[in-house]
Amino acid sequence: MGFLENKARARLFYRYFSELYDTINPFIWNEEMRDQALEWFGIEEGDVVLDVGCGTGFATEGLLQHTDEVHGLDQSDGQLSKAFAKFGKTEQVKFYRGDAERLPFKDDTFDALWSSGSIEYWPNPVDALEEFRRVVKPGGPVLVVGPDYPESTVFQKLADAIMLFYDAEEADRMFTAAGYEEFEHHIQQRKPGTPKAITTVARVPGGEDEAAAEEADAEVDSDVGDDAIEA
Repeated sequence: MGFLENKARARLFYRYFSELYDTINPFIWNEEMRDQALEWFGIEEGDVVLDVGCGTGFATEGLLQHTDEVHGLDQSDGQLSKAFAKFGKTEQVKFYRGDAERLPFKDDTFDALWSSGSIEYWPNPVDALEEFRRVVKPGGPVLVVGPDYPESTVFQKLADAIMLFYDAEEADRMFTAAGYEEFEHHIQQRKPGTPKAITTVARVPGGEDEAAAEEADAEVDSDVGDDAIEA
C-alpha cells in the first residue's frame, strides 16, 4: 500500500497541496481530457450527479456544463474550502465532507457518479466502487479516473511506494469484484511523455437495457413453451 493510501496522511497532504492544486493539475489532467471523459460519461440536463473526490472543483465545473444539480464530496477540508469559494455561494453545488468508502447517501440517490483523481488514495478501492454502485440508480453511469500504471520498472516501484497506480487488467478485477458487469477503459494523456490516466466508464446493473433483455428472454421462453404444448 502506498504512502498516501492512508486517509490521515492524504488529508494532511492536501491541507497544503490544495494551495497549489489548481496550478499543477492542468499539467496532468486538463480541460481537453476532462471534456473527452464527459462525452463518455454521457449525462444529460436534469441528471443528479455526485462528484466523489471533487477536490477544488475542476471536474465539478465541467459537470455543470451538462446539468444543474451536482453534489461534491471530498475528505479534505482544504480542497473543499477552495471548491466552496468557487461554487458554494451560488448554490450550484452542495458540498459534503465524507469518505468514498462510506458514502453518506441513501441507495439509488443519484443518476450518475463521477470520480477523477481520487481512487489512488483509497485504501480499499473495491469497497468504494461498491458504494458507488449502491448510491447510483440502476442503469446509471459511474466514471472513475485514476493514474495508469507506468511501463518503466523504476517508475513502477516509485508509484507503488506513493499511492495506487493500476492498469486495465487490475481495473477489470476491481470493477468485477464490486459487482459491475458492463464497463470499458480509456487511456488518456495530455501529450506524449506526460503521465497517463486510465478512465473507466461503468454501468450500474439493473437498468432499462437489462430489463428489456430479461423481457425479451421471457418472451422467447414463452414462445418455446407454447410450441412445446402445441406439439
